[in-house]
Amino acid sequence: MPWIGFPISALLKQVEPTSKAKYIRFETLEDPKSMPGQRSDFALIDWPYVEGLRLDEAMNPLAILAVGMYGRELPNQNGAPLRLVVPWKYGFKSVKSIVRISLVSEQPKTTWQSIAANEYGFYANVNPTVDHPRWTQARERRLPSGLFSPNLRDTKMF
Repeated sequence: MPWIGFPISALLKQVEPTSKAKYIRFETLEDPKSMPGQRSDFALIDWPYVEGLRLDEAMNPLAILAVGMYGRELPNQNGAPLRLVVPWKYGFKSVKSIVRISLVSEQPKTTWQSIAANEYGFYANVNPTVDHPRWTQARERRLPSGLFSPNLRDTKMF
């Protein structure tokens, strides 16, 4: 995905975190009027969605805050106004519609840790040698892919 954005490290250099800051916490927009999934009685998620990174991970040049994609402003459905992109982690870490960023001393309690800590840990790094509790991560399905003709490839370490 051709993201347009800036490294999180650039933001951190501007705000100059103190030595107490060990993690960065991201909080998403909570707006049930314009986001129907947030007002569902069947939603598993307690909004707002919260995610986090260790500060050293956030300093990786590939960890970016996206404001656009494909040469255009980031659309709402893709995470406007601000989206976290961490390509070596599973998709649930790349939160959309960020409205608050905090530097914190303790590991933040993230949304998926609250829902299913045994399946979705804080680090969530893609690792083909470590299986998810319910499926293998050794192979990935690439698009296009069908039920009877899956386009499977070996998962690569990032």
